[in-house]
Amino acid sequence: MEVSEANDESFGIEVIPAEDGKPAPCCPHGPTLLFEKVGKGGEKGRRFYACSACRDRKDCNFFQWEEEKVSEVRLLAREAENQSKRPVFTQQENCSRFRKFSSLPLDEKKFCQDCQMLLLPGEHEAHSSHRTTAVSTDQLRRPSVLLRPLDNKKSNAQYLFTDRSSHFLLDTLAGLGYRKVLCVGTPRLQELIKLRNLEQKHEPMKSLLLDIDFRYTQFYSQDEFCHYNMFNHHFFDGEASGAVLQAFLTECDGQKVVMVADPPFGGLVKPLASSFSLISHTWRKLQSSDCSNTDIPMMWIFPYFFEPRILECLPSFTMLDYQVDYDNHPLYKHGKTGRKQSPVRLFTNISPRDVVLPKDEGYRFCSVCQRFVLSLNKHCAKCNVCPSKDGREWKHCSMCEKCVKPSWRHCQRCGRCALPDHPCGQGEGQEGCFNCGSLEHKRKACPLKDTHRISHRSNAKSGGKRVSHRPLLKPKAKRKSGAARRAKKLAALPK
Repeated sequence: MEVSEANDESFGIEVIPAEDGKPAPCCPHGPTLLFEKVGKGGEKGRRFYACSACRDRKDCNFFQWEEEKVSEVRLLAREAENQSKRPVFTQQENCSRFRKFSSLPLDEKKFCQDCQMLLLPGEHEAHSSHRTTAVSTDQLRRPSVLLRPLDNKKSNAQYLFTDRSSHFLLDTLAGLGYRKVLCVGTPRLQELIKLRNLEQKHEPMKSLLLDIDFRYTQFYSQDEFCHYNMFNHHFFDGEASGAVLQAFLTECDGQKVVMVADPPFGGLVKPLASSFSLISHTWRKLQSSDCSNTDIPMMWIFPYFFEPRILECLPSFTMLDYQVDYDNHPLYKHGKTGRKQSPVRLFTNISPRDVVLPKDEGYRFCSVCQRFVLSLNKHCAKCNVCPSKDGREWKHCSMCEKCVKPSWRHCQRCGRCALPDHPCGQGEGQEGCFNCGSLEHKRKACPLKDTHRISHRSNAKSGGKRVSHRPLLKPKAKRKSGAARRAKKLAALPK
């Protein structure tokens, strides 16, 4: 989250769980999240609301201090802005438009690349100055190919699975007996399921796509798509979409449900885990009593370096070695234009031994770990685990008593393994606790970490004023005029 009001380097920012009965203000992306500024030395943090989906204020500029009183005029203006950001057509209207579009002759099926919408005959003239293209039947069945991917890394970036990864996921899920796939941010998987059903070569599967990209309502019915924000578990169509999800999660005639989620990589883990847990809770309530203590089978696709955060939120998950790759990501794909190994992995609560990874892609089964791993991920007898996270063969350090990356070396001064050119003397834990300054623990384990929050609440309730110890805004450098910049360049030239 990049917030200009809270970007002082002496502060950290933390997501605060929602309190029951206290509604959050809304931005165009639904209810906002509550964040807290956490200062070093146990200084009182200040809470604020900001957009759940966008980390950059340029994409969504909503900002409100928690205790701030908002006038009626401002509330009305905010509501008007939220309404102005709503799509032109409702999902029901788009479904009707799609039926009309599908019945048109091939030469009348047009798609506006500028507006990213299917055009009916009466709309062609209004888009005559735009870039338009003909639409084939195959393209209608693969909208992710027709639509331009959203590419803002800090909000709604869309990186689309390659056919290799899509087929692996679907083959694996079908082999495990799942017949319903809840696709959260995975449009390519939804497409493949529908295409396979048309081929009638496999047992039919059902799918429901939950995605923040409303453009998909042009191609899917209300039972196949819900406009959804996975960062705050918000359905833009309210109870109607909630009912669609509940109907889909109901398992009948032996149709088991599995959830596959592929969030933007810049997303915050805690809000995502909270939303996925709420979906799991809904699923659990719809099942028989023997499922009262279990979670919905799930696969969460995310970079491997988020493993500690994901396991902190969802301890029942395991990270698998399978490397997921993407068609339109400059790095996370196979081939000459990408890196050799993608850092994106599968996190799942499905038994790891049941997820069979392809042998022809270099995976093998470790009988000790009882899971499939990359061939270079050699089992360490001392750690009793296949330790590699990035696909390379790791080595055991007897002094650290753990396996580390092959490029790391043990530093006697720091007392740990690190890259050879690391800034020596600044080892792990040297800065200590962000809250109280102790070198014995980190802030998460600090016994005083909640004291400033308690003080903050009591101060707010008593009506006391908060005294700021540091400036909230960094002073912006005055931008020089073009003439001044040119003069400075000329002065720097050698005479």
